[in-house]
Amino acid sequence: MSRSEHPVTETDTQYLAHALEQARAGRAEGGIPIGAALIVDGEVIAVGRNQRVQRGSAIHHGETNCLENAGRLPASTYRRAIMVTTLSPCDMCTGAILLYGIPRVVIGENRTFRGGEDLLRSRGVEVVVLDDPACAQVMSDFIAAEPALWNEDIGE
Repeated sequence: MSRSEHPVTETDTQYLAHALEQARAGRAEGGIPIGAALIVDGEVIAVGRNQRVQRGSAIHHGETNCLENAGRLPASTYRRAIMVTTLSPCDMCTGAILLYGIPRVVIGENRTFRGGEDLLRSRGVEVVVLDDPACAQVMSDFIAAEPALWNEDIGE
């Protein structure tokens, strides 16, 4: 499925711009171009980017880095949140979304990698796939330039 069955809103694409900016910043730092933004009540609470390379980290993916940057929040805040990510979330990030009870995930693209979308849906999370060409291009360019790094990041 390349497009979401849920309606895409204008704000979804506006929120994605924050995540895409993070992805590009991560790539400019020599990292993996995956970005995320956490939105609560229409406000960007935090942004993050994959920093596995920059930090030598096993867990700083875009979504987990974003959650770290948000700091401790009450459970009620997460239940009103939207996680926006440039790429379909991996199993670890899917688990974090489920753990914190985030009810909506907006995904820039899932052409280059399809993560835990079905698990999210099965647990009642609204999943919106924008199929954004800019997100797909950033990842395609990265994968072509750094296949070994990409395979390391996704555990292949």
